[in-house]
Amino acid sequence: MNARNLLLLLASVILALLLWELRWVMLVLFGAVVLAVALDVPVSWLRRLIRPLNRPTALLIVLALLAVGGLRLADLLVPELVDQVQQLTQLVPALIARISQLLGGVAMLNSLEEQLMAFATWDKLQPLGMQLLGFAGGAANGTIQLLLLVLLALLLVLDPRSHQGLVLALTPARHRPLVRVLLGECRQALGGWLAGMTISAITVFLLTWAGLFLLHVPLALLSALVCGLLTFIPTIGPTLATLLPLAVALLLSPTLALQVLVLRLVLQNIEAFLVTPILLSRTVNLLPTVALMSQLCLGVLLGLPGVLLALPLVVVLQVLCQRVLVEQVMDRWT
Repeated sequence: MNARNLLLLLASVILALLLWELRWVMLVLFGAVVLAVALDVPVSWLRRLIRPLNRPTALLIVLALLAVGGLRLADLLVPELVDQVQQLTQLVPALIARISQLLGGVAMLNSLEEQLMAFATWDKLQPLGMQLLGFAGGAANGTIQLLLLVLLALLLVLDPRSHQGLVLALTPARHRPLVRVLLGECRQALGGWLAGMTISAITVFLLTWAGLFLLHVPLALLSALVCGLLTFIPTIGPTLATLLPLAVALLLSPTLALQVLVLRLVLQNIEAFLVTPILLSRTVNLLPTVALMSQLCLGVLLGLPGVLLALPLVVVLQVLCQRVLVEQVMDRWT
């Protein structure tokens, strides 16, 4: 190994360590890119529909429409959601008792109240208070990161060409055509994935709400909303979302719980094998094993934010691997 290769290897190691130290900054930046792509889709569509319309005005119109639509939707759903959340807090003790009854009186469930009372001492509450303060600090830090993410996303949507030019300027001249193509394909794949998953989540929400309503399951709206939101986390999300309506139905009867389980299994298979493949067939095709492994790996490394951003990151990496690793390296390897 000559001096040039050794220096290049050392620089790569230092860069990798620096990126790891700045992993939360990179995570916020990538989240901003995902949000910017989500906003750029309606902004670009609006600019094609209304000519001439500059980008800031189009973005302002999109944000205004989102705000009006969100407020209207909140007026319709939030009162019922608040009522159902209050009902859920009242149903939790009954649910614990019901599960304990079905399991034949498990000691852990029967002594849950005694264990909680054992912690109601000053010696036990003082470290708990310190943990709550740490949680509050983490929540404040997360809120600041979220605000920075939104601000970065708005700046990216306002002037995407300048940011693309910055990336190209940092690229060697002979690789700039390939990088320009990569940026366009990554944006198209990410936008297609976001649009497809949004339509899929709305479909799951409406079908779950209708199914639970027809089965007369309590908290149908809250359960359907949770199922729709967790659709953005494939494999893990739908399974976790099923626990809420299943637990509520179990309070009424095991037969109703079985009906809810069948309903969720049918809807999950429709979403996984029919709706999502059709919506994503022209943009991105992720293997379930790749999606699950990416969620597990980023979940271990970065926690919940890593799980949420695992799929869009894999969508981008799939395009990069196909264009760079496969076509530029493997296909030319003799």
